[in-house]
Amino acid sequence: MPANRKQRLQESLRAELSEVLRREMRDPRFTEGLLSITDVEVSADYKHATVYVSVLGDQQARKDSLNALRGASGVLRGELGRRKTFNTVPELHFKYDESLERGAHMFEVLERIKREDAAREARPLAEPEAE
Repeated sequence: MPANRKQRLQESLRAELSEVLRREMRDPRFTEGLLSITDVEVSADYKHATVYVSVLGDQQARKDSLNALRGASGVLRGELGRRKTFNTVPELHFKYDESLERGAHMFEVLERIKREDAAREARPLAEPEAE
């Protein structure tokens, strides 16, 4: 199968899941900590899809949201199947996407290094010691 078909399927799944979660699901665990679908990876046989989610909130909100998604996996697949967008809907596996946190951490580290370099440049050079 062409790679672009797989990419289209992944993007369609991401968009449709986001829509279903936003409009159809009434579980408060989905709205507690702002939940978003960041990426979807479909297996080579199109039978499984790993759905990466980001949750804005504390550790408990993240855990609650992932548990709710895993519990609602069958309902979500059913809703996706009813939308006539997909011939078959892959089994959904949810994982927390840590890339946003890693990116924010890297940004903080780079900013700290930048501040330290600026402070180092602002200090006058030490005079050579007289012997």
